[in-house]
Amino acid sequence: MRPITPTTTASAAVADASRLVAFALRPKRRPARDETYAELTRRYRDDGGFAELVNAVCLGLDLVVLDVDDRHGLVAASTADSVFAVRMTDYARRTSGEGKTAERVLHALAHLGAATLAYPRPADLASPAYVGRVTVNGVEAFVREATRRLGEAAAEAGENVDPPADTPNLEAAWRVYQRRAASPGSGDGRRVSSSTIGMVSKALGFLADQGLLIRRSDQDGGTYATTSRYRVQVAEAGSRMFAELLALGITEVTDGTGTLTQIEWTQLDVSHIMTAKPTSSPEVGVAHV
Repeated sequence: MRPITPTTTASAAVADASRLVAFALRPKRRPARDETYAELTRRYRDDGGFAELVNAVCLGLDLVVLDVDDRHGLVAASTADSVFAVRMTDYARRTSGEGKTAERVLHALAHLGAATLAYPRPADLASPAYVGRVTVNGVEAFVREATRRLGEAAAEAGENVDPPADTPNLEAAWRVYQRRAASPGSGDGRRVSSSTIGMVSKALGFLADQGLLIRRSDQDGGTYATTSRYRVQVAEAGSRMFAELLALGITEVTDGTGTLTQIEWTQLDVSHIMTAKPTSSPEVGVAHV
């Protein structure tokens, strides 16, 4: 047997740190289901030297550690330059979208709607024990209301509501939405990805694939529960996302069944999120691992 030396001990520590980062890159893995993952998670919290080593491995991969917890393990987000970043072209391919400018805006609104339905109050986002509920029909209703408000703002500003046919990428997002059918249009009842319902379904399915949501049922077009990993990601992007919500002026959302939920976010709440972030943290890209 090879004797244990400082060099082999250091190498083992690097291997363990890399292994923890590898677990983070498999977003559906949980410490509760993997003894090794659980042990490495505890080690990160209890051993400052090991935590620094894990952070260094992430830094070398252009990743940022957002949180480490027994429930979700290590949550890492990619920087814009990371090879692990999910870029809009990749996202469009995964969701069967075309990646056009207006379509990207609609998908962004879908993700904003999901976060809003999941955490309509600042206290919900602040509570690690809170589990939010998101439905496809509810998020679609949010996007419909958001684009209605965008359309009203464009009309008040006197913007051209019917841009030239040869510049479809420059169309206002709300105009694209209005031209798109909300419900599936296939003869056999399958959901069409180009419909708004299909678009939202793809967006929530993407979040589920990333281990951020868990599909619970087919009710209301698809009902999902939030995970602690999703809470961490929304908290990281919260200042930007909820600032956009306030700009839209949406004060209530429906879950798709007619039940209205009041939105309690204020500019002060958004400011608190911004000041709570470490100023030394690198800018994290919209896409995450």
